[in-house]
Amino acid sequence: MSVKTNQPSGEKTNVTKLTIVAMLAAVAVVLQYLEFGVPLVPSFLKMDLSDIPELIGAFVIGPLGGVVICLVKNLVHLLVSQSGFVGELSNFMLGAVFSLVAGLIYKKHKTKGMAFLACILGAVAMALVSLPTNYYIVYPIYASLFGGMETILGLYKAILPSADTLWKALLIFNVPFTLVKGLLCVAVTMLIYKPLSRLFMQMNSAIKRHGKQA
Repeated sequence: MSVKTNQPSGEKTNVTKLTIVAMLAAVAVVLQYLEFGVPLVPSFLKMDLSDIPELIGAFVIGPLGGVVICLVKNLVHLLVSQSGFVGELSNFMLGAVFSLVAGLIYKKHKTKGMAFLACILGAVAMALVSLPTNYYIVYPIYASLFGGMETILGLYKAILPSADTLWKALLIFNVPFTLVKGLLCVAVTMLIYKPLSRLFMQMNSAIKRHGKQA
């Protein structure tokens, strides 16, 4: 005699969402390892595309899904941190803003055009937020760990002597760098949006189907 056990619909939905989060977080971790330097910025500013899975997560399972993926990614990266955990803190704060803003906008109108607009606005928000978070939180911690603010500013002044204050350095280098990083992630996300749209629908259908089953 077999015994049939009905898993509560809420638990099925949560399991589906957790599976998606785990899958996308794993991809984000890999992409974060594939960081690379770019010219005309200090060497400690690295470019990576690990925000792409966060955007996808924000679209598929909601804005908070993107934030959770960003958190998991950076918690894993702490194991190999070379920045005294400061880089991971900055990455989380900015990535969370990016995916949260994009996810909230996309949630209202789920079309490709709105996805593009949502990503652009998310990238702009991330760049703008990078200025106060770096000035008041990230760089003061960095300075306390790595030789003081003058040492850090020296890396900027070696490229552009007029970048002689933290505010100037962040405005001239970090804000444009962060915006370009965001726009690059937007471009790749839009390129893969169409082939992934069917996967999005299948994931959403799975969530809804599990939510209806008793």
